[in-house]
Amino acid sequence: MAARRPGLSRRDTALRELMDDPDCDPRALAATYRRFDVVNRLVSAWGHVYRTRVAPELRALGRPVRVLDLGCGGGDVVVRLAGLAARDGLDVEWVGADPDPRAIAAARERGRPGVRFVTRDSRELLAAGERFDLVVSNHVLHHLDADALRTFTDDSLALSSGTVLHADIARGRLAYGLYAVGIAPLSAGTFLRVDGLRSIRRSYRAGELAAALGAPWRVETPAPFRVLAVARGRAGVVASRRAGDVVASSRREGHGGGEATTGRADATVSSRGAGSAVSTRGAGSAVSPRQNRSAADGVDAGA
Repeated sequence: MAARRPGLSRRDTALRELMDDPDCDPRALAATYRRFDVVNRLVSAWGHVYRTRVAPELRALGRPVRVLDLGCGGGDVVVRLAGLAARDGLDVEWVGADPDPRAIAAARERGRPGVRFVTRDSRELLAAGERFDLVVSNHVLHHLDADALRTFTDDSLALSSGTVLHADIARGRLAYGLYAVGIAPLSAGTFLRVDGLRSIRRSYRAGELAAALGAPWRVETPAPFRVLAVARGRAGVVASRRAGDVVASSRREGHGGGEATTGRADATVSSRGAGSAVSTRGAGSAVSPRQNRSAADGVDAGA
């Protein structure tokens, strides 16, 4: 008999999703990726976030912009945002990044002009010198342990010169019950029901997420059963410091002496961890595919 899971009063971080198993059924995996578009349109509130945050910020820049979906999974969210931006006449280069090649293969099947998908994690993007005007993610944070959460969020700040938006599920009994019933018509042949319920059990409430992230993050509730972590990126700060260092160095060389600059240009880039462990799938993103298998089916039946 499967062990009874703890209730929803606290996060169940021991759960692992079936999609995270590198040996999971590839047909069920492909079907799950295909149906994420419908699921996210119903529950993720990205239409509202686009209208109230993404579009106004991109429009205010008044120039071509770059946006990153960090841990894009099957790519449905970034493709949807790209469609909304194209409708609004915004000139945007969209990049979806995920270290799981299975996710990127699925994302490229749904790709659209102006959207590029790359098999990279946050560390690799930083090392490649990538920088963006806006960074977003969907359903990533609840998959991460404390160290991976810090690395992922710090890296996202270092990649963005504008706002960073991490959207996720808000844990709760009502969300759990409604999802368990409502997902039934879409779940046949997929991991949507089991993994979705596990995602809810692993997710944060708004206050918990705010405490886990700390400054400079603030956590909002843009829609029922949703949390949105918001902060200002640091890429512009890093670039400004680097420019300042160049000027200071030039002055020292030109005038012989003078005080050395004290701030390192890369001081705002996180050094935690040897590499980002994050791989994501859009509607239920996770750490990179793990060798350990998920718990037996059916353990999520009770709230």
